[in-house]
Amino acid sequence: MSASAESESVSPTVKTIDTTVPSIARAYDFAIGGQTNYEVDRELIYRMDEAVPEVRQIAISNRMFLIRAVRFLATRAGIDQFLDCGSGLPTAENTHQVAQRLNDDARVVYVDNDPVVLAHGRAILEENENTRFLDADIFEPDDVLGNESVREFLDFSRPLGLLQVATLHHHDAEHGMPPVDVMRAYIDALPSGSYVAFTHFIDPENEHTETAMRVQEIMRGAGGTGRGYWRKRSEILEMLDGLDLIEPGLVMNDEWWPDGPPLDGHSSAAHCIAAAVGRKP
Repeated sequence: MSASAESESVSPTVKTIDTTVPSIARAYDFAIGGQTNYEVDRELIYRMDEAVPEVRQIAISNRMFLIRAVRFLATRAGIDQFLDCGSGLPTAENTHQVAQRLNDDARVVYVDNDPVVLAHGRAILEENENTRFLDADIFEPDDVLGNESVREFLDFSRPLGLLQVATLHHHDAEHGMPPVDVMRAYIDALPSGSYVAFTHFIDPENEHTETAMRVQEIMRGAGGTGRGYWRKRSEILEMLDGLDLIEPGLVMNDEWWPDGPPLDGHSSAAHCIAAAVGRKP
């Protein structure tokens, strides 16, 4: 990789951090016990906690799913290169840590455009030669997929793993390309044999719908990047069109190959986030 290409991927223009509106990345960070967040981010989580006491489990279950999915891809599926969209703030058990623990040569490109995430991403890159960080909008797939650094670092002639974990539920057509089209662009660009790991807020269309709608109302009123959209199962499956879903298919996060049985059952909030891993034929 050339020095100029590497510079492009890791030296974004300095951005101003707006601490008056919540950031999804920082709010997630707080929810899973991180330290890189501001009062406005914590306030969003406090409000959701008040409405739905188990709501932090959504963030925690996302992190746990990510770990299980990357572990599956790096071992059973034989994937050794990953494109992690909307990487969020680094904390314990990031994609590169999980993958490289199983394969020292595994390569990871993180993509995000949150200024706080970018600062931490540059620090990660400095300490890991098989990791890159791209400053880009993940909802503009052409910008990500056409980036010279991404194309040089990842080999699109052989299978790779695409991670869209807790991303598309923060986006809708009013703010750019429709979510279905975003996923279609990414899936179309993947080589045959590639895998997609995906999570999304879901309206379970049952007694837990009230829980989903309460949290959605709070997030939509938060401003900034705090918006969230709880979509129906049919809408989420449309985003995964073109993939063969690995068993058990699209299920609540905690039911996708859990590490053990749910000793205390599942909370109402747990029913409002769904996960899947699919393979491109």
